[in-house]
Amino acid sequence: MINNYLEILEESLQKKSAVLDEIMAYNNAQENLLKEDKVSMEALDANMDQKDRLIGKLTELDEGFEALYERIRDQLSGNKDAYKPQIRRLQELISQVTEKSVSVQAQEARNKKLVEDYFLKERNQLRQGKKASKAAYGYYKSMSNSNVVPSQFMDQKK
Repeated sequence: MINNYLEILEESLQKKSAVLDEIMAYNNAQENLLKEDKVSMEALDANMDQKDRLIGKLTELDEGFEALYERIRDQLSGNKDAYKPQIRRLQELISQVTEKSVSVQAQEARNKKLVEDYFLKERNQLRQGKKASKAAYGYYKSMSNSNVVPSQFMDQKK
């Protein structure tokens, strides 16, 4: 019975590792999108939606793993020697998953910085556009008033 639970835990960790691999692929794609001169917001949104779906799947796997582990923790603690090979495999998988999680967090931090830089650049371009349109409006206004000759008094004494 407990062997089945250990197999399920191992399978859960393998699935989690595969999901983390997918997230890393989406992070790489997102990084490439953000490094382009013209960022496609549709592609970026689609990428983030897919990552969101994968993160939800990852959360489900985590919750299932924790619930199952809580169920068999006492039995494992009492019989560590009997399940030593399975426990070692689980520990190796947990180590791999942890390494991938750290790598994903580092990718996310880099991508966050790229997104912030992109939006700062876009904000500055909008500000420049506002200044240019304000200057053009001011020029237009002053030039449209230049054709009007102000009233003048003519001295008709001679």
